[in-house]
Amino acid sequence: MREDTVVGRLKTAVSRTLAAAVVVRRRRDAMGVAVGTAAGYLVVYLYALGHLALGIAGYDVTIVSGAFSKFFQPELGPFSFTPVARVVVGPVTYLFSLNTVLGLGVAALVGLNLGVTYLAWRQPAACGIGSSASGFLASVPAVLSGTACCGPVLLIALGIQASGIVVTAFQFLFPVAVVLLLGSLLLVGRQITPAGH
Repeated sequence: MREDTVVGRLKTAVSRTLAAAVVVRRRRDAMGVAVGTAAGYLVVYLYALGHLALGIAGYDVTIVSGAFSKFFQPELGPFSFTPVARVVVGPVTYLFSLNTVLGLGVAALVGLNLGVTYLAWRQPAACGIGSSASGFLASVPAVLSGTACCGPVLLIALGIQASGIVVTAFQFLFPVAVVLLLGSLLLVGRQITPAGH
């Protein structure tokens, strides 16, 4: 009996979260928040990985031989992959790898989290969302978890010396970040009532 209640609550949370995603897509301001946040996150993510950098101006595209077979090849850990192409446009150098695809997925989750949270903050009654403070609180894990995949870079930037164990632990924070983002999205999205649209 309890299992049916948990499954029912989960189904309701998922359907309401999907409804919230549709509202984000329809509203220009919420979509702007979601897309802007996702784009900003992706740029920071790629820069932190070293796959986006500023350099000498020029124009060039280089693809490694056997790019398809190397696309899924890990580089430094389980969630860091070998670049298979380099694109230089003006002063920007970009390395394409599976990390870009993973980064797009996480960036979309971060953007959707903040887009739904924006709806909760701007018009909680009109969207059928409960307290606007709960949406803000639910976005905190999303923002914090979004930096988990760049942990070693953040430690170096802060000048903290990390042991091999800590750096190894950061490799496994990527899936934890995704789970936290999905959880926070469901936490905010479950407050959407379909009648409120």
